[in-house]
Amino acid sequence: MMLDWLLAPGSERKLLGGERKRGATPWVIAIMSFSIVIVAAAGLTLSNAASQVGTSVANRYSLQVPGGSDALPRLVETIRAAPGVTSVEAVPEAKMRQTLARWLGPAAQSADLPVPALIHFDIAPGAPLAPVEARVRAVAPRASLASQVENLRPLLGSLRTLQWLALGMVLLLTAAGAAAVVLATRSALEAHRSTIDVMHGVGATDLQVTHLFQRKIAIEALAGSLAGAAAAGVVLLILSAGATFVGGMTGGLSLSLLDLALLAILPAVLTIVATWVARRTVLQALREAL
Repeated sequence: MMLDWLLAPGSERKLLGGERKRGATPWVIAIMSFSIVIVAAAGLTLSNAASQVGTSVANRYSLQVPGGSDALPRLVETIRAAPGVTSVEAVPEAKMRQTLARWLGPAAQSADLPVPALIHFDIAPGAPLAPVEARVRAVAPRASLASQVENLRPLLGSLRTLQWLALGMVLLLTAAGAAAVVLATRSALEAHRSTIDVMHGVGATDLQVTHLFQRKIAIEALAGSLAGAAAAGVVLLILSAGATFVGGMTGGLSLSLLDLALLAILPAVLTIVATWVARRTVLQALREAL
């Protein structure tokens, strides 16, 4: 069977030394697994945050009305009556000045400081904006209409960049783990060179020798990756339960079930990569020794 090398009998397992003698490989893999799960969780959270922000403002617009205290009620009614508009929220000039007073103090009430009134409104998905804009221009020609998607585009771009950066770090950490496996495998080959010579002397094939080392690395990688992922899971639970800065930035956004499933398979992926790398390393070393 394909997995016979993994279920080798005890007599074969003892050829590479006692099972209790573990090197640094499980610890290195555990550190890599911990880092990969944490970074991947951060990337998925950023992706969810970008999607949620983008969806919430996809059809939202802001209307700035310079000195629009008098025209504000009429504009609100005009926008509310426009086709496709689903909600309207007005922010009077007085409220804007009250908000600015937190930073500017009494200067926020100065007539020399131009502070426009604001109107936020949503339109139905697919509804045209032109009729709303035409009605607004008829009432307040100086009003400025802006899409909130455009205003938030730099933020969304930064979130997407951080998301791809997280993916790049996951790939780099996986590559670093693979490099550590290569070094560990070559070290194990040198340490058991005499055993390999004896096995070749009694008729063992390169594939049989490879299975021994492949099994050893696979078990160590699985143990390390599971331990690292478990530690990362504890950290994520603590962050989720205490959701202070994370919850404050994302509005309590949490990982979805699909995200958790993706994080759960990362230890298996890391184990498969480590096992494949160990196999290729052993076969290449044995062929070079011929």
